[in-house]
Amino acid sequence: MQERKRLEQAIADDRRISAAVSDLDTLLELGREGENVNGEFGREIANLSEWVQALETGMLLSGENDARDAIVTIHPGAGGTESQDWAEMLLRLYLRWAERHGFQSVVTDRLEGEGAGIKSATFEINGENVYGLLQSEVGVHRLVRISPFDANARRHTSFASVFVWPQIDDEIKIDIKTEDLRVDTFRASGAGGQHVNRTDSAIRMTHLPTGLVVQCQNERSQHKNRAGALKQLRAKLYEFELSKKQAEERKLEDSKLGINFGSQIRSYVLAPYRLIKDHRTKLAIGDVDRVLDGDLDEFIHAFLVFKKTGKTAADGKDDLPE
Repeated sequence: MQERKRLEQAIADDRRISAAVSDLDTLLELGREGENVNGEFGREIANLSEWVQALETGMLLSGENDARDAIVTIHPGAGGTESQDWAEMLLRLYLRWAERHGFQSVVTDRLEGEGAGIKSATFEINGENVYGLLQSEVGVHRLVRISPFDANARRHTSFASVFVWPQIDDEIKIDIKTEDLRVDTFRASGAGGQHVNRTDSAIRMTHLPTGLVVQCQNERSQHKNRAGALKQLRAKLYEFELSKKQAEERKLEDSKLGINFGSQIRSYVLAPYRLIKDHRTKLAIGDVDRVLDGDLDEFIHAFLVFKKTGKTAADGKDDLPE
């Protein structure tokens, strides 16, 4: 059903873009006939560009877990109330982003700070491709502003970390396909009586995708030995998948950075100038209020392009402050 929904959405997007291109052709024809269509043409171009960017973003999501829902945690860095307030600002940013896209969000854990802000927060965002989209946000975020908590109105730098996990079902489903098995029969060895030792009742099973091998030879019936070997293989595959899941979780944990100078992925500067800059993609946006209100799409798209191609959003001039 999910795959069907994605295909139906792809067809709808294709029709939508085709209609937009047709409308542009009509406006061009009207313009050639002398009508003033500049304003409408500009709006149609802007809408088409937005749709194409959204489609490109979807095409860039090809990871195993990209389509899953996400679990997000936010932790303030050192700095007391100032950093805790920054963490709460980030929490609002992501909840507003989810709301903009029609995703469902629920805060599952929130620890209030002393005086203002939060000491930590964990929340879930449920929707298509949420985990893949929010990969751009994993790391340390830096805020530079005139602190509202400083009586002397001095400029402060605060840090907060954001981390994202894919929501994975706890149940590990073991599906053993017949074509993935090589079954060998052989004569049992050791004690067991004449029938066991004189017939090819023992079973050796090899799971070709993983290379796991099990065998069973203690029963007189080849059928029972086959069932016993299959039971062993199912247990081994469960352990194998569990170890893979734990290794992936360790990999995610190891990717976390310290919440301090030099490790930030993005800077939000509100004073003395107003600018948000992503240090990986070099994308900089001056409309900080729009971004802090949840409009992250440009940063997400730029990150996915950078991750896929290595290309940054800068046009060769990187004179913006780090």
